This record gives sequence, C-alpha cells and structure tokens, in this order.
Amino acid sequence: MIHSFDFEVFGKVQGVFFRKYTKLEADKLNIKGHVRNTDNNTVVGRAESNDKESLETFKNFLSHVGSPSSRIDKCVITNEGTVDTYSSKDFFIKR
Repeated sequence: MIHSFDFEVFGKVQGVFFRKYTKLEADKLNIKGHVRNTDNNTVVGRAESNDKESLETFKNFLSHVGSPSSRIDKCVITNEGTVDTYSSKDFFIKR
C-alpha cells in the first residue's frame, strides 16, 4: 500500500535551500514525489511511500526542521490517503 499526502510550508522557505534539503531528506527516507516554490512565497509538494513511519518522519522534517536558514511558521498537510501507483520514480525538485 502506498501512503501519500500533499503539503504546503509557510514561513521563510524560499531562497534558503529549503527544496534542496527537502529532497535530501526524502531521498534518505526513500520517499517519492516532488517539491516546488509557489508565487506566494511558500513551498508545496507531494510525498509518497509504502512506509508510513518514513512519511511521519518526513512530516516532522517539513513542520519543524527544514533547511538551516529556514523559518517554518506552519506546515499544512492535505489529501492524506493511499494511491495505487507512485506518481514518480523518485523525489524531485520542480522548477
């Protein structure tokens, strides 16, 4: 079973390597999906994994850790559920 969720992170999350650190954390946890900047100075993305514990660890990273220079005000998780197939073969940064 593939667990998944969408996320949006608010705060000082652009121009501080937030996406790079998010990809590094996702790769470490074997999470698939993507992350991208928005025009509203937030970061949004999708996370997918068959390991629910890894996704919980990733949620904590998105909510409380981020990159060294970031400041996370809040992280909103939406569309939590399961999917039949992965949307991508790895985790990538959308430009």
